[in-house]
Amino acid sequence: MPILLPVTLGTASILALIYVGLALRIVQGRFKYRVSLGDGNNSDLQARIRTHGNFGEYVPLLLIFLGLFELAGIDKNTLTILAAVLVIARILHIIGIPRRSPNPFRFLGTVGTVGLIIAASVYGLKLALG
Repeated sequence: MPILLPVTLGTASILALIYVGLALRIVQGRFKYRVSLGDGNNSDLQARIRTHGNFGEYVPLLLIFLGLFELAGIDKNTLTILAAVLVIARILHIIGIPRRSPNPFRFLGTVGTVGLIIAASVYGLKLALG
């Protein structure tokens, strides 16, 4: 049985593993700083929590776009490039969150993510409206 959305499935799998890794970093921080709920006013734990939250806020929307584009028959190479940009942008953002400004990692991760959302939105509207 062929896989219906192989690029989306592969990308979602990679991003899900990253998401679990981010969750485990929060658990590790909770043990380290002895905080069971919230961030305990600890900036490192707060950064870990927001990194995980930010990932969870942006990734699902982009995976939906990726899946819809794949269903629409967009070229697999193009989809793979978009998926790679998504993964790289999110990894750059993760690396950048705990660093002080100016921060090229966080900047590139944010620009990459927001750029993908804008490009996907415009292209999605173009497809939907013909």
